Amino acid sequence: MAAKKEEEDISMRTLFKTTALAASLLAGAASAQTMATASTDLNVRSGPANTDAVVGVIGSGDEVAVSGCIESANWCQVTSGTLTGWAYGDYLTTKVGDKIEPIYPNRQSIGIAVIEAPAAGATGTTATAGTNAAAGGATGATMGAVVGGPVGALVGAAIGGTAGAAATPDPTIQTYIVANPRDPVYLDGEVVVGAGVPDNVDLYEIPEQPDYRYVTINGQPVLVSPTDRRIVYIYR
Repeated sequence: MAAKKEEEDISMRTLFKTTALAASLLAGAASAQTMATASTDLNVRSGPANTDAVVGVIGSGDEVAVSGCIESANWCQVTSGTLTGWAYGDYLTTKVGDKIEPIYPNRQSIGIAVIEAPAAGATGTTATAGTNAAAGGATGATMGAVVGGPVGALVGAAIGGTAGAAATPDPTIQTYIVANPRDPVYLDGEVVVGAGVPDNVDLYEIPEQPDYRYVTINGQPVLVSPTDRRIVYIYR
């Protein structure tokens, strides 16, 4: 009987240690996350590339948990509610000292974990453009990078309101874009309201809409101001 009691005590102690270790590991994983805020409406993609499918959008000002960022590319793995995916780190911000700064350039001082990019094909299919895409696929030309504005000071939308909160354009504009698709282009970076489109990217006119041009960038049709080549609306 004594031997059996001793075996039971050992078993209970082992179970306790195992449970405690599991709880410790879970707590460590939770504490490794960094909370960040989206500085504009920001795509969440299925993988860390501008050709990966858009699986959701983080609203401007929304808080997300950042699990880590890739060292060699400006992409971070994020979770917002039930949404998990990859977002562009220059548009995720947190407080660094007394200032609000983008997390990716400051990831080392913030202490964000470095994570590996998933293996090719591990995140599902690449984008065939957004839900309302006029032209899609990952077959367009790569033509430089979007020109992002400073965090917290993105250019306001030409069609009214602030960046990330633009008024919905006339539905006939989208109808025209869908009926007249153009070859997509792919630019390093992420498509956000206020970002600039490089001069070597062709912009296309819309009849009776002199204030806008359109082009499909990184799988999403966008409206661009012809005066400063800034994105003023994104069809998602």
